[in-house]
Amino acid sequence: MGKEQGGKNPSGKSTGGKKPRARKPAPAKGKTDAPAAKDSEKSTVGGRIKRYARVSTTMTGLAARLAGQKYLGLDIDKPQHAKQLMESLGNLKGPLLKVAQLLATIPNALPKEYAAELQKLQSQAPPMGWLFVRRRMAAELGRDWESKFKSFEKDAAAAASLGQVHRAETHDGRTVACKLQYPDMAAAVEADLGQLKLVMGVFEKYDQSVVTDDIQKEIAARLHEELDYALEARHAALYARMLKDEPGVHVPTVVPELSSARLITTTWLEGKSILDFVDAKADVRNRIAYNLFRTWYVPLYFYGTIHGDPHLGNYTVQKDQSINLLDFGCVRIFPPRFVEGVITLYHALQREDRDMAVAAYECWGFSGLTQETIDVLNMWAGFLYGPVLDDRVRPIGVVEKGVYGRDVASKVHRELKRIGGVRVPREFVFMDRAALGLGSVFLHLKAEINWHNLFHELVADFNVAKLEKRQAEMLSAFDLKAPV
Repeated sequence: MGKEQGGKNPSGKSTGGKKPRARKPAPAKGKTDAPAAKDSEKSTVGGRIKRYARVSTTMTGLAARLAGQKYLGLDIDKPQHAKQLMESLGNLKGPLLKVAQLLATIPNALPKEYAAELQKLQSQAPPMGWLFVRRRMAAELGRDWESKFKSFEKDAAAAASLGQVHRAETHDGRTVACKLQYPDMAAAVEADLGQLKLVMGVFEKYDQSVVTDDIQKEIAARLHEELDYALEARHAALYARMLKDEPGVHVPTVVPELSSARLITTTWLEGKSILDFVDAKADVRNRIAYNLFRTWYVPLYFYGTIHGDPHLGNYTVQKDQSINLLDFGCVRIFPPRFVEGVITLYHALQREDRDMAVAAYECWGFSGLTQETIDVLNMWAGFLYGPVLDDRVRPIGVVEKGVYGRDVASKVHRELKRIGGVRVPREFVFMDRAALGLGSVFLHLKAEINWHNLFHELVADFNVAKLEKRQAEMLSAFDLKAPV
């Protein structure tokens, strides 16, 4: 969780060159234990009701407009309404912001006007004030929490959807990033997932090309995990181990004694936003892309694990073009057979072997596949795998109507509607999102690489039995659950 001093914060946004004010810890007074109070973060009925009241107008308004267009023939100004929706969500902390970002990356989960606006959502929620922060820190580390730091900056370095980051210094001289969760997030998750179910239900009536039950389940599971900062700490340690032999990537170290279920403290990694390099020399941009490719895909092909939140705020770049990988709240661990399916589908497309492609889709959880459905899935797979099938130096692709993969996705969408739709398996959701998200970053960088060679470097010796063994050992070492 790092920033360029006097320049960029962890989300890549400018700090205007001003150094945030620092607060020296006051001498500890009274008891030093954490307040023995009831857990104020429980998903209370009152908290859920308040959350519903805040978001229902926004989300049901979207649903009503789409339903009105579908069934009553009402004409709505989609671009204008999409902008209003984005502005409303941008003022809300919490999972609804993350849900909107996620839906925007799933092709045709939303009308294109809404997807384009929601993709603009990053870290727009205002940070908590200092008095609020002090109360939250006391709840996590005890009333004497300030005495545990040499200094702690009052102003947040970054404010995101579920929490905000403060820069601090420990007594042994380490600069650290303290990510503090906003209050009432458990209630917010329950309320926002209820709204998501409502809206996706309306979308299915409006457009039956994709059955969203499993998409909703996957989003819900990942959001609940993101509330558990103790789990995130184990994910960070897992990634440090998985990537320890990769010189092109750095993972922050968790500071356990300054962390809790809703506070995670890690070492601070200095770096610039990836967008600062879009006009750099070609060799610099290509080196960043190379390091980013290995950062994401070494964990997948060797350990069945992927970092499931590929937006620009989750990595920064050091002076030598190595990558700082940040924020481990959304990590997806796949069964080894799913990873085997990823590689099987590559060979199926390479050899134009239809039966092998079907075996791969069934590995991923697709079922009841008709010949027409296979044709449509192959169309989408051909787009995703295109760069690694093409043995030459090339860009990752092109931007289509402002969104990576939009034209192909639209064609796939039309075909799915024609043949009666498809149920998207849970495991496919974040895998697809990562591929699209990374593709978009490579396009920002205008990187031109032989993606075919990079892919083959990673999968040349793939063996599912060895993957099972490596994954089991790694998960056991960090007290993580095996995927099902």
